[in-house]
Amino acid sequence: MATICNACRYCEGYCAVFPALERRRTFTAGDLRYLANLCHNCAECYYACQYAPPHEFAVNFPKILAEIRLESYRRNAWPAPLGFGFRRNGLLVSLILGIALAAAIAFAPRPAGAADFYAVVPHNLMVAVYGGVSVLVLAALAMGLRRFWRDSGGGTAGFAALRRSCDDALRLRYLASGGAGCTYPDQHHSQLRRWFHHFTFYGFALCFAATSVAAFYHYAFHWLAPYGYFSLPVILGSAGGVGLLIGPAGLLWLRIHRDSALGDSRQNGLDLAFLALLLATSLTGLLLLALRGTPAMPLLLAIHLAVVLAFFLTLPCGKFVHGMYRWAALLRNAKEGIK
Repeated sequence: MATICNACRYCEGYCAVFPALERRRTFTAGDLRYLANLCHNCAECYYACQYAPPHEFAVNFPKILAEIRLESYRRNAWPAPLGFGFRRNGLLVSLILGIALAAAIAFAPRPAGAADFYAVVPHNLMVAVYGGVSVLVLAALAMGLRRFWRDSGGGTAGFAALRRSCDDALRLRYLASGGAGCTYPDQHHSQLRRWFHHFTFYGFALCFAATSVAAFYHYAFHWLAPYGYFSLPVILGSAGGVGLLIGPAGLLWLRIHRDSALGDSRQNGLDLAFLALLLATSLTGLLLLALRGTPAMPLLLAIHLAVVLAFFLTLPCGKFVHGMYRWAALLRNAKEGIK
């Protein structure tokens, strides 16, 4: 199929995949995994292709690349048993979330009307659990990214390629289609998918910033949570939480209405579990903020912490990795283009 597309070249202006395709006369397995992660699954090529079904060639490049992407996630998982998560992600997420929720609700103390989070869960315990999990998760993600980079033949990239790849990723250049937007969830152009991705990514970034600022307040100034509604951590966290409601909800809606011919049905659990965890993290966090001075706070805190823990634990074997691999593919594409 890659050879057919390389001979046709009708779609070379749609995205980065086809110029990268044309730089090759033969394709190794690593090349195909690189091209698969460079693909943003906008499907414009599918709707424009003269060889798409019902033609006898039955070219469906987005679907094939989606299948290869899933295989690249499994192949590069570290440690290797985490590859199971990409095959049974929905089941794995459900088990982890269920266990975390049951434990949190069963063992969390419930002081009536408490407004102090650390009266419910001691600060040192919270730091030890989430800090330890974060270190393990970051190690698994870093090793997976390193494996993908080596597998795709990335080599050494200079500063110019790094800058361009970051710009392409942060602006979602290849979901813009020159301003018309991608053909998703059907053949009509729309910017919705790009904007919902932006809400999700920058909402996540704002929540991370809120946590970082709160940690700085705690250790540098010895200011203890909870912070005022107009404090920087709360403003950043609230904005991020709203973004993580709008973005994942919109992506979930688009995912449900997507043309079924475009995707790999084996990834349904992977996609839905990731979006559901993002939504649950945001929703429980905003509810906790709104009701932190009520008797419901201890239970809400336990539920929120359990959801966040499940989200963290499933990062290395969930859809989160697609963002890292896609950025790595954009970096290699920029490196090749700058040459």
